Amino acid sequence: MGDENIKKTLKRAWNYKWIYIMLLPVMAYFIVFRYVPMYGITIAFKDYNIFKGVFGSPWVGVKVFNKIFANKNFWSSIRNTFLLNLSALAVSFPLTIVVALMLNEVAGARFKKITQSILYLPHFISWVVVAGIATNLFALQEGTINAVLQKIGIGPIPFLSSEGWWIVTYVICNVWKEIGWGTIIYLAALTGVDETLYEASYLDGATKFQRLIYITIPSIKSIIVTMLILNISKMMSIGLDAPLLLGNAKVMGVSEVISTYTYRIGIEKAQYSQSTAIGLFQSVVNIIILVAADKFAKAIGEEGII
Repeated sequence: MGDENIKKTLKRAWNYKWIYIMLLPVMAYFIVFRYVPMYGITIAFKDYNIFKGVFGSPWVGVKVFNKIFANKNFWSSIRNTFLLNLSALAVSFPLTIVVALMLNEVAGARFKKITQSILYLPHFISWVVVAGIATNLFALQEGTINAVLQKIGIGPIPFLSSEGWWIVTYVICNVWKEIGWGTIIYLAALTGVDETLYEASYLDGATKFQRLIYITIPSIKSIIVTMLILNISKMMSIGLDAPLLLGNAKVMGVSEVISTYTYRIGIEKAQYSQSTAIGLFQSVVNIIILVAADKFAKAIGEEGII
C-alpha cells in the first residue's frame, strides 16, 4: 500500500513537473536568505565578538535578554511601536475597505484603471522621497500646509516637532502611501461575489447601500478577518525607514520604535548580541499575537488562518 502511494505521488509530481521547477527559485530564495541565516539566532545567547565569530564567541545564556529587559528605552520603543501600528491600523484598515468598495462601484473601466493606477503609485515611491515631500508640506516655517493655514488665519501647527501632531503626520503619510496597494486583495475578492445575488436584491427593491451592507460586505467577510489577523500579527514589527526619516530629536519620545532602537544598538553601537536578542524577542511576540488573534477569530465563528 505504501509503495502505491509513493508511485502515485511521484506520478503526480511528474505530471506537474514544470510547476515544481518554477517553484525552485522561490524555494532557493527562502532556504538561502531565510533559513540558513537562522543559525545567527545563537548570537542572542552569546557574548558575541566579531573577531571570534558566531561559533567562537562564549555562551552567556539569557544574560543578554536580562540586559535589554532592564533597559527603559527598550520598553519605550515597544510602546511606541504598538502606538504607531495601532494608530495606522485604526485608520488605514477600514479606509482601505471603503476605498476598495468605492472602486468596485466605478462603472467606467478606463476611469477605474486610471484611478487604481494613481492609488497604487505611492506604494512604489521610496520613503526617502515621501519623507522629503512630507517635510516640504508639513514644515513649521516654510511648509506649504502651514503657509496656507496662516493665510486663512490659523496659526502654524508643529506637525513634525510636536509628538501628538507627529503621530498624525506619520499616519497620514502611511495611509497615503499604502492605501491603494492594500485594496488589491479586496478588489480581487469582490470579483468573486455572485452577481445573481445583486440581481435578486435589485428585483426585490434593495438600494445600492442595502446591497453593499447585506451582500457585498458579508461576501468578503472572511477576507476582511484574514487581513485583520495578518495586520494584527505585525503589531511588533515596523519599518525602519518611516520613523527614522520622519523622526527628529524633538519627537524621539514617540518616533523611537523597535526597529530604530535595534538599528542604533546594533549598527551605531555594535552591540550585536543585544540587537539579535531584540529581533528574536520581536519575532516570538509576533507569533504569540498571531496565534491569539487566530484563536479569537475562531472563537467568534470565523475560520482563521492557522
